[in-house]
Amino acid sequence: MPRVKRGTVRRAKRKKLLKRAKGFYATKSKLYQAAQEAVDKALNYAYAGRRRKKRDFRRVWVVRINAAAHANGLSYGQFIAGLKAAGVELDRRSLADLAVHHPTVFAGLAAKAQAARPTRHHAA
Repeated sequence: MPRVKRGTVRRAKRKKLLKRAKGFYATKSKLYQAAQEAVDKALNYAYAGRRRKKRDFRRVWVVRINAAAHANGLSYGQFIAGLKAAGVELDRRSLADLAVHHPTVFAGLAAKAQAARPTRHHAA
């Protein structure tokens, strides 16, 4: 089997990896092995972070909708249930945007949700 020296290929590979580690602390941006481990870890965190971001934003939207719903005399659950009953199919992102930037429109939706809300009858 012929001998492989890998001169330029190895250098290019290492340069590329060290470029990705630029700005990392101490030897993590200087030494190849430390940089390789740091970059791998960073990529794992980035992957998890992209999924985490979706959860975090949904929580922010729910908090905003809840605050606006309470300002209109409804709890979050009552508001969402009322919208479902009324057949309004807006996602939480849009609802949160309306709550922050267009409170009058949100108040209209809250009134619609209040009217369409299923009522519970307790038989005592």
